[in-house]
Amino acid sequence: MSEALVTFKGVVAGYGGGDVLKGVDFAVQPGGVTCIVGPNGSGKSTLLKTASGLVRPRLGEILFKGQNLVGMTPRDILKLGIVQVPQNHSLFREMTVEQNVELGAFLERDRRVVAERLARIREMFPIVADRAQDKAGSLSGGQQRLVEFARCLMLEPELVILDEPSMGLDPKTLKVMFGTIRMMRDAGRTILLVEQNARQALKMAERGVVLENGQVRLTGSGLEVLHNPEIGALYLGGSLEEARHPQS
Repeated sequence: MSEALVTFKGVVAGYGGGDVLKGVDFAVQPGGVTCIVGPNGSGKSTLLKTASGLVRPRLGEILFKGQNLVGMTPRDILKLGIVQVPQNHSLFREMTVEQNVELGAFLERDRRVVAERLARIREMFPIVADRAQDKAGSLSGGQQRLVEFARCLMLEPELVILDEPSMGLDPKTLKVMFGTIRMMRDAGRTILLVEQNARQALKMAERGVVLENGQVRLTGSGLEVLHNPEIGALYLGGSLEEARHPQS
């Protein structure tokens, strides 16, 4: 197995007086999709925020190519090549689609480089070319999500973090969204994904990670995690311990 791109080591983090993550350990391999699944409140979104610098762990390390991210600002983490697309839509509604996408390259000062990247993004995402001068607020929820994906690639990140990207999407747009994630992976991006549509996401993912109560309970290939008999208990509101020791 190739050397990990990101390694979480004993990560403990939370908000205010309580820890949501309680010693998280796992690795993200380069060049594929790693999907994190688990019941509500298990710490999935909090874990993503620790990787992008939005939440600072109380204990533990997060290593990106051997460099510890803990204590870095979100801007410094962006500079390293880590971009997060948040769960809630984040486009500037009164700005055009093209303006929103260009903002993704705000750390790049060379306008020629920005123009070259924008040209590549237009080819990858037809909506960026077709709706370039339309206000972002005029787009549907699914279209906005695709523009957010396009914007995040303007920094040419090594790691793309996606938090519930399918939330609120209809089935047709959902299929396009998953196809776009595959396209980003095939273009060489590493994807760290939290997704409510666990079955579809695990089918696509090279690796699966199951969180329960702020700890990693299962890891394996996406299909191994998908077909593990204990997973059903998690999504029915139970726990792995209840699955292992059901009451008569």
